[in-house]
Amino acid sequence: MTYMTDLVSSRELLANLTAREVKGKYRRTVFGQLWSLINPLATMLIYTIVYSFIFKARLEVGDPSGLHFYPLWLMCGLLPWIFFRSVLNAGMSSIVANGSLIKKVYFPRMNLPLATVGAHGFTWMIEMAFLVVVLACFGSFIWPWIPVVAFFMVMLAAFATGLALMLAIVNVHFRDMQHLIGIALQMWMYLTPIIYPLTLVQNAADKANKPWILHLYKLNPMERFSTVFRNLMYDNRWPHWSDSLACILLAAVSLALGYFVFSRNEKKLAELL
Repeated sequence: MTYMTDLVSSRELLANLTAREVKGKYRRTVFGQLWSLINPLATMLIYTIVYSFIFKARLEVGDPSGLHFYPLWLMCGLLPWIFFRSVLNAGMSSIVANGSLIKKVYFPRMNLPLATVGAHGFTWMIEMAFLVVVLACFGSFIWPWIPVVAFFMVMLAAFATGLALMLAIVNVHFRDMQHLIGIALQMWMYLTPIIYPLTLVQNAADKANKPWILHLYKLNPMERFSTVFRNLMYDNRWPHWSDSLACILLAAVSLALGYFVFSRNEKKLAELL
């Protein structure tokens, strides 16, 4: 518990590092923090044009919300994915990017990837708050579900943090990892029902008479998270208990493994950088 004690005692440092990340992200830009809204809106517009207007992607009506609007459906899955991807990319490179600081003074190195999680979490909260307001304007009965949405936001943050901690250690040993993860995340996104509904995969599996395809597909952790967020925000209903339990277990296991791997390898970081 010594390392955990050091980590807790350095919470002020973590707050300062997080504030530095937040302030430095859009420093000397005209729109500043508004870029956190402009970027996902631009992505939403592109996917809406390609998949909704060109490919005519079929979208189920929100049950029981009655919503039937592809951009809102897309954003309910896209914003969690953007947060997840950003945490992995930033957290993975946080140790290497701060090598000079690590060599100068000792502090719990875990604060560096945690600061990136806090900074991107701050941006994500702004984006999700904006989405909640827009959903309410379109008739979604979202307000009672906000505490549950916040809970699963914490679960996704914990899941992403655990992976980022492990990747940060691996990236110190193998610098190619950041390039491999970039490719893997692109593939991961298209293997997750973010820009298309899960029913497309289910229909394809039924048509091919191969139900194992759907079971294999649902092993994707982000499929569970995207489904939960859409159930809560777009459908306005409780997620299936198996999806909720899977998200909680994934968050707990990932965070525990990430903490274990990082704390065991932290003392070697200054020598390896």
